[in-house]
Amino acid sequence: MLDLAAEVEFLWEPLQGAIQEVLRSGQFILGPEVEALERELAAYLGVRHAITLNSGTDALVIALRALGVGPGDEVITTPFTFFATVEAICHAGATPVFADIDPDTFTLDPDLAAAAVTPRTRAIVPVHLFGHAAEMARLRDLAGAHGLRVVEDVAQAFGGRFRGRLLGTLGDFGAFSFFPSKNLGAYGDGGLLITADDALADAARMLRAHGSRRKYYHERVGYNSRLDVLQAAILRVKLPHVDEWNRRRQAAAAYYQEILADLPGVVLPAVRPEVEHVFHQYTIRILNGRRDEVQRALSERGISTMVYYPVPLHRLPVFRHLNLSLPAAEAAAREVLSLPIGPFLRRDQQDEVAAALRAALR
Repeated sequence: MLDLAAEVEFLWEPLQGAIQEVLRSGQFILGPEVEALERELAAYLGVRHAITLNSGTDALVIALRALGVGPGDEVITTPFTFFATVEAICHAGATPVFADIDPDTFTLDPDLAAAAVTPRTRAIVPVHLFGHAAEMARLRDLAGAHGLRVVEDVAQAFGGRFRGRLLGTLGDFGAFSFFPSKNLGAYGDGGLLITADDALADAARMLRAHGSRRKYYHERVGYNSRLDVLQAAILRVKLPHVDEWNRRRQAAAAYYQEILADLPGVVLPAVRPEVEHVFHQYTIRILNGRRDEVQRALSERGISTMVYYPVPLHRLPVFRHLNLSLPAAEAAAREVLSLPIGPFLRRDQQDEVAAALRAALR
């Protein structure tokens, strides 16, 4: 699905140098390397504050807690995302409320989100899924009309834009993941929060360090959520390449759009003019109930694919008691198939994927 070995080989010398510098420094928790990465991320994203953390999941939890979201509150989000999105809402003590997706973009439908607002609603967590932005203009208007907070889940969309603005900068917080497969990924777990608000940044930094500003002086119950210094050094090596690697992903996606355009029973990813899609995944739909059959046929030819996600969140055992019907998310779960994508994917490999897909559909 993603050739990380090619990436490591391309960066081998600077990675070796960065790792050796950390080892020789003897400083492995926070310190200058993490501070330098936070400055560089803040500059890249054009925000006042970048707070690194140990996972994208923690980024969501800490964002919600810094905003004061807790027991008795409701948070609106999508049922078609990785479990961490809703898990974070639950860990903050709030109640997740699912609104269905736009079937073209797989992102939260603003009209259905508006219909889900109640007097207990405190926040919205839109997810920029597969690298495609949620409809942030309408979601921001919705939040403004009801006095709601917005936490953008940007785990899959580092460097993506909506109407020219970088994703993560459109809400109260932007929450990112540095899981290795992400557009900007570490070689272990890592996460990031960004915000323009000084008070929110202070609360997030305190929460990541056991609820303290000064060691041993704890003001609230927090977390041990500091980014590992070795991962910070690796991310500093990779950050200067992220724009070029996103362009390569976009070029690979454009080539897929060209060579797969005439396939019957296949729906290609939506590309909207106001969105700069960074294609964390290239996700198609296989219609007529043939998705699993097609996936098996591709696997037999040695081609990796993934289903993100086979079960919408409201259908998981933990939420089945809600007894919800969200037809767009349910249809997506039956039909989606993600093809190999990445900055080091070659066109001959894409041709092989296309040929295998054609054969499977025949």
